[in-house]
Amino acid sequence: MKGEKKPISIDAALARAATLCSRGEQAVADVHDRLLRWGLSVADADAVVSRLKEENFLNEDRYAVAFVRDKFRFNGWGRIKLAYGLKQKQVSSQAIENALSVIDEEEYRARLLGLLQVKWRSVCNREPESARASLLRFAASRGFEPSVFYPAVETIVGGKCCDCCD
Repeated sequence: MKGEKKPISIDAALARAATLCSRGEQAVADVHDRLLRWGLSVADADAVVSRLKEENFLNEDRYAVAFVRDKFRFNGWGRIKLAYGLKQKQVSSQAIENALSVIDEEEYRARLLGLLQVKWRSVCNREPESARASLLRFAASRGFEPSVFYPAVETIVGGKCCDCCD
């Protein structure tokens, strides 16, 4: 039958999963789900994941750090959104905490300020309170903490940062 797949052997699954993991960091839960989709039983998938961990193809801490660095640098995510994303990938709280500590505080605040400056250009011609509210929502949606984004928004709205829309 056309829609049915032949289950993959454990050795073949291990080889395919190892290749996948060697190309880039993978979440343990994602690899486990993929093994199940390939037709392995839960016990076999658990065995393959354990073997991948033993051989250091899978490492939760390494994955968490790579996830945080990439999403922070390329997507401009804040700590709240990063932590939530890692929780969705079923990463342990300790690994999340360790990964978030990798972010330099100065770089974090500078990244937020840069994102807000770009957003300011599109909202600076609005009423001041509407523009301010838009910046606050934007920063919150990116996952930055209120204690970090409120002062940054005040800097932007107060005109101490740029004069693109005077």
